[in-house]
Amino acid sequence: MKRKLIAAIGVAGMLVSVAACGSDDSASSQDPKDRKETLTVWLMGEAQSTWPELVKDTNAEFNKKYPNVTVKIQYQQWADKVKKLDTSLAGDKFPDVVELGNTETMQYILNGALGEIDPKKYENSDTWIKGLKDTCSFEGKLYCVPYYAGARVAVYNQDMLKAGTGSDALPETEDEFLAAMDKVSAELGKKDKRASSLYLPGRYWYAAMSYVAAYGGQIAEYDEGSKEWKSTLSTPEAQKGIEHFINLVKKYNKADQLKDEQDHANVMANEKAAVIYGQGWEAGSVTGGDNGNPKLEGKIATAGMPGPGGKALPSFIGGSDLATISKSKVQDLGEEWIALYTNAKGGEVLASKNVLPNNEKQLEPLKSKPETAAIANAVPDAWFTPIAPGWASIEKEDILENLLLDVLKGSSVADATKKADDKVNALINKKS
Repeated sequence: MKRKLIAAIGVAGMLVSVAACGSDDSASSQDPKDRKETLTVWLMGEAQSTWPELVKDTNAEFNKKYPNVTVKIQYQQWADKVKKLDTSLAGDKFPDVVELGNTETMQYILNGALGEIDPKKYENSDTWIKGLKDTCSFEGKLYCVPYYAGARVAVYNQDMLKAGTGSDALPETEDEFLAAMDKVSAELGKKDKRASSLYLPGRYWYAAMSYVAAYGGQIAEYDEGSKEWKSTLSTPEAQKGIEHFINLVKKYNKADQLKDEQDHANVMANEKAAVIYGQGWEAGSVTGGDNGNPKLEGKIATAGMPGPGGKALPSFIGGSDLATISKSKVQDLGEEWIALYTNAKGGEVLASKNVLPNNEKQLEPLKSKPETAAIANAVPDAWFTPIAPGWASIEKEDILENLLLDVLKGSSVADATKKADDKVNALINKKS
């Protein structure tokens, strides 16, 4: 899911040393039955709504060893979690364990808010999904534990596809896919000129950067010599990807082309789109929830998104990580709780819910399971945003979204990417 980064670097009271204020050594050496502290864990709402048994079983297992430790699970919402966390870290009432979206971790690593972790304490750490592990890594050390992964896929209306092409199966190559979209566009246009065969919002930078990755480009690269990041949006490869994306938007999006993707599942629920490029769980949002359309139940499917060159479109790898707070007095208890929660049994629970576990070993069977094959197969070749000090500021300034808007409004790809390079380079290496 998209987690909008809010820059938190520089929040008062948060600039603590990673090594400072950790758990009390004398406490961790006590008999586990004599420990009487409270462990506060912040998890996001998905754990409460979709896999509550994993939370319950973890707490039960944890309390077998620490019968007198009180575990307080506090469920958060993505919309205000970052603001609440920043406020709590600036004071003296903060969680001991926190779930972070994987684009949120670096800001907290850099300001010293997260405790360092030893991967040897965690089951399956030798096969953690690289895209998740990278979001927890800085200068050779780890500061969080991968929790679960997600990737973007084609979400499509089988009835609309069949009405236009005669088949309800999504083509596997891009040439065949776009030929199908042409036919679906023609069919939809007979009834509704504002309905899109392929609904790609113009400011959807995650999708645009997937096409950049498909052509071998990237947002930025790290120079080992200068020890700095440098924007690469104006390279030929990146420009080809951006141009390809913009062409798709202009040809197939019959609605407002200047929007972002936040409501694209809604657009499909309203039967205004045959295909969207979204996260696997968004197929459920189309048919269920507050804005879903139950009439589409059983008609919405997912498949790998065809990309240029006869390959699947590389996906941004989303997901969550779990971390201890460095100034927690029960950091050792937090580490043990996370280890239990993310062990192989925990991974099995997530897999049973069609959620991708944190490691390649348990991911493998999901690549052939019909419900998860599309997203599971998208993970190994997925891309991620630069693990750079200034990435939070780049997202906050909407630089990539504005790049796409500039092109849609008439700027050349060359001019727009050069402008974006300058803006990215001004921020990407800054720690605050």
